[in-house]
Amino acid sequence: MKIKRQHPVTGQLNEMALPITESQWEQYKRGGLAQVCFPTLTSDEREFIISGTLPGEWDELFPDE
Repeated sequence: MKIKRQHPVTGQLNEMALPITESQWEQYKRGGLAQVCFPTLTSDEREFIISGTLPGEWDELFPDE
C-alpha cells in the first residue's frame, strides 16, 4: 500500500510503498499504536507513518550531542 506523509521540516509530500493492509491502516487512523498496527514494519517505516520522516533522516534532524 502506498502511504503519503508530509515531512515535518520541509513540508514536502513523500510516499512509501509499505507492506500493510487497508485494515491495518484503518486501525491506525482510528488511534491504534503504530507498533501494534504494523508489527512487521521496521522502526524506520513506522516512523515514516507517524511523523513523515524518511528512513535515515531522524539522525540528521536530531544528531547525538
